[in-house]
Amino acid sequence: MTTTSAVRAARRRDRRVYTRSHPVLFALLALSGRRPVTRLGGTVLVHGDEAYRHALTRIPLDRTAGGTTGGAARELSVGGALFDQEGTGHRVARRAVADPLGAAGTERLRPVWRDVLDRRLAPLGAGRAVDLVPLARELSGVAVRALLDVPGDPEDIAEAAVRAAAAAVRDHLPGPRPPGTARAAVAAAARLEALLSPSEPGEESALRAMLAVAAVNTTVAALPRAAAWCADAALWDQAADERLRPSLVSELLRVTAPSPVLPRVAAADARLDGCPVKAGNRLILVARHAARAHSDPPDARHPAPPAVAQLVFGAGAHACPGARLARAQLDDALAALAPYRPAVVRARVDRRAALPGWRSLTIHATSAPRESR
Repeated sequence: MTTTSAVRAARRRDRRVYTRSHPVLFALLALSGRRPVTRLGGTVLVHGDEAYRHALTRIPLDRTAGGTTGGAARELSVGGALFDQEGTGHRVARRAVADPLGAAGTERLRPVWRDVLDRRLAPLGAGRAVDLVPLARELSGVAVRALLDVPGDPEDIAEAAVRAAAAAVRDHLPGPRPPGTARAAVAAAARLEALLSPSEPGEESALRAMLAVAAVNTTVAALPRAAAWCADAALWDQAADERLRPSLVSELLRVTAPSPVLPRVAAADARLDGCPVKAGNRLILVARHAARAHSDPPDARHPAPPAVAQLVFGAGAHACPGARLARAQLDDALAALAPYRPAVVRARVDRRAALPGWRSLTIHATSAPRESR
């Protein structure tokens, strides 16, 4: 049964992925989060759920500006892909991924990652510990390989996607950059594209690389953090309940907010919750706060409204098309973990990752599946 002290312990552990990987950014967001919208010079920080949704759906955005997701994608690749497109190009790209990321496509992919879960979690039944980060990397790698129908080692694909994202983030964080970060980011992106599209690079290879980056990094960030929440906050009973688990999945993705901040740039003058926004202003959209991840703990019995939970995947035409895939992977992972009621043995923050997460999260079983008893 979940208690207040258990929830506090879970939140303390999860906060470490922010305070140890991006301490300055986390402190800034925490200090400015008391109001829905806060202006700091030419930057507008957006925390409230309505203001966040308004910014994504009603304010024209410059999707190729430096320091944004789309800008990074364009700089690191030979072509734009989903993040920086508008109009017809964006609609065509969305249609290209709609089928493989839809309900039928997700069901076709499930067997490949379920095999990884069965194999990687088997040591728990023998009393051995398991690190969930390598599991999440392989799981995401096999899913991407099957999704894109490409050869290659799934762990190599996942490693390349993680490195590409981390290099891009280091090159676009505010403040001084270490020498060579831009060069490293371009090289990491080129390696990923070469793994996924060995032929001549182009728009298709860029789309494949961006899908891989999003799919791998979301899973590698979210799955271990979600498992730690279940262990620390005593949520395994909810994870084991087939009726509650879909709601728990949504709640855990809301609270872990794999992409906690969305950097954008306004393309036209506007107003946001009474705050004037000028063309060229940087918008820091804090998904973590808009989805109330910082204040409302996960609870499948009393979940946040769907419109709020969905905000961690964006809003409007540019909402993440892989949300269904992320939910399906986490649902299967929780179903596989729940019989073992695992506890966290060791946890180490990844200080270089693009998204806040664990470098390692080692668990051991506190219960045996019924069929093993």
